[in-house]
Amino acid sequence: MFSIVIPTWNNLDYLKLCVASIREHSAHDHEIIVHVNDNADGTLDWVRAQGLKHTYARDNVGVCIAVNLAAAQASRDWLLYMNDDMVCCPGWDTALIAATRAHRDPFGMFFSTLIEPEDTGNPLVVVRNHGRTPDDFDRTGLFANCNEPQRPDLFGKAAQPTLVRREAWHMVGGYSLEFGPGMSSDDDLLMKFWVAGGRHFQIVGASRLYHFACRSTKRVRRNHGGRTFVMKWGITQKEFKQRFLEAGGAGAALPRSTALGRLRRIAYALNDYPLGDLAAWDPAPGNHIADDQD
Repeated sequence: MFSIVIPTWNNLDYLKLCVASIREHSAHDHEIIVHVNDNADGTLDWVRAQGLKHTYARDNVGVCIAVNLAAAQASRDWLLYMNDDMVCCPGWDTALIAATRAHRDPFGMFFSTLIEPEDTGNPLVVVRNHGRTPDDFDRTGLFANCNEPQRPDLFGKAAQPTLVRREAWHMVGGYSLEFGPGMSSDDDLLMKFWVAGGRHFQIVGASRLYHFACRSTKRVRRNHGGRTFVMKWGITQKEFKQRFLEAGGAGAALPRSTALGRLRRIAYALNDYPLGDLAAWDPAPGNHIADDQD
């Protein structure tokens, strides 16, 4: 049904939980494709032993390149990007499939509802502490209560994981490399789907995943994603979400540059955009992609 793309960076214990939960709690047969970054913890050997489709980079190439590499291997009609620190709950895929069948927008984007152990002020997630690491993960407690409290579907909102049609992903070019290693790449993807004509953005309340939260992003040097977004699109991420994404069909037009966007562009133009961020993170890109036999 889905091609599930999972980038991972030395998070083997989390990845094992993630893959096991997909296999245990999916009602349908899904293709799992793992992208392995770095492999300092032996992830690649485990992925091979599991017989999983995979791609590999000798170092951490970031989310954008990682997901694009793995997505190129996808064979199913629907492509789902999932983080390696997520655990699927029972019914997670049936709820997503029902949503896709009810809404036929070819550029529609569908998301699950996340359960997280810490209250970060994000109103889109359910806060329930079932462990912060695989060592203290409360499997029994999570699966006994993962559907509580019930949440309605949210429209004009976005979260993770992300489900889209595979041909739509490739048509818009997947993740944009100028957002490497990945901050704000999700918002850029939303904008690209909007520009392509997509108007359906839905968080499915009954599709639940537990998210240990930011196991990899806490270790990486972050790019200035908000700066790259406004330089590229002429509008801030907040303005795009409030004035267009949340408005749905009412905001059918293409976003136009705003006064705030233009002011920020002037200020940011004096910076080394976007290559400065890329160089600070990876001064020698292109030397990391490895053959599977490496």
